[in-house]
Amino acid sequence: MSSVDAHDHGPNCGCESCGDPRSMDFLDKYLTVWILGAMAVGVGLGFVAPSVTQPIQDLHLVEIGLIAMMYPPLAKANYSQLRAVFSNWRILGLSLVQNWLIGPTLMFGLAVIFFSGLVPGLPARPEFFLGLVFIGMARCIAMVLVWNELAEGSTEYVTGLVAFNSLFQIITYGVYVWFFGLFLPPLLGMETLVAGIETFNVTPMQVFRAIVIFLGIPFVGGFLTRYVGTRAKSEEWYDETLVPKIDPVTLVALLFTVIVMFATQGENIVASPGDVLLIAVPLTIYFVVMFLVSFGMGKGIGADYSTTTAIGFTAASNNFELAIAVAVAVFGVGSGVAFTTVVGPLIEVPVLLALVNVALYFQRKFDWSGATTGQLSTSSSPPPAEDD
Repeated sequence: MSSVDAHDHGPNCGCESCGDPRSMDFLDKYLTVWILGAMAVGVGLGFVAPSVTQPIQDLHLVEIGLIAMMYPPLAKANYSQLRAVFSNWRILGLSLVQNWLIGPTLMFGLAVIFFSGLVPGLPARPEFFLGLVFIGMARCIAMVLVWNELAEGSTEYVTGLVAFNSLFQIITYGVYVWFFGLFLPPLLGMETLVAGIETFNVTPMQVFRAIVIFLGIPFVGGFLTRYVGTRAKSEEWYDETLVPKIDPVTLVALLFTVIVMFATQGENIVASPGDVLLIAVPLTIYFVVMFLVSFGMGKGIGADYSTTTAIGFTAASNNFELAIAVAVAVFGVGSGVAFTTVVGPLIEVPVLLALVNVALYFQRKFDWSGATTGQLSTSSSPPPAEDD
């Protein structure tokens, strides 16, 4: 055993026990397939036996699934890596602009174009508009770790940014949803859209209450799990033994939630399958544009490849678990808003996988030799010569 473990594992490692560390876990690799399957099971169940809707709601099955889905990524987040993020204000500032200014504004713009009713031929769909807003305001804290690893990004920066976003969106998510979803539309004179939004009778307090429940509870649980686990055992035991055991809970809970959610909407989905395709278009545009813009900004300030990749994928990904949870809590499990948020991960997985290959292409194509901004490595390059 010791002979297997006594070497450095890497992309070219031929060791049978680890293989290529950039290869995705089987379940993650085919996530789109699993989600499509769960959707099909849910739709079929709801179409054949529509009476299942009532027990699903009475037993709060969706809510239970959502909290279980949020817990593992928050338990995985390593808050000690915040030091790495705050050690370079240029990288932190750039990431803040990308995640909390450009990302929400871009998603709001796409929601306006596709679902506000301002563009001829595209009628106002307030439920889809709000669904996109709920997605766009939630910054990624889970799958970005997978995309970053596959694209050989900086582990230190991505875990630090995930920890930062986890903390930051507890405070800001409700404010952003209120501002972009409830405040801006009437201010910009979108009468048709506003009339549709008002029929939901949603209040900012409903959004904040949902955030406390569906982000606050798993955040406290995840933080305490890491705190107790690392002190009772060790960081190495926690990351290498416990995290792999709790990590699959996210996927299982996601698929369970998708099944029960789509079971409540079976008849609606069968009646209008084109809605999934309509929602997919702005989401695809968002992922691609956010990644390319963020990657370009990182390259523009002279960040090295691993740092540029970490901030690029952090900005391009979204926290669908939170968006789904809040949409369900505020609008109900059978609402069009909740439906829109569930379509999100179905689109994100194949698009972000494609962008991993784009990032690796950029790694080969561009010269990164002079890019040192944000570099954390203690290795390879000797320290610059100072004046004696």
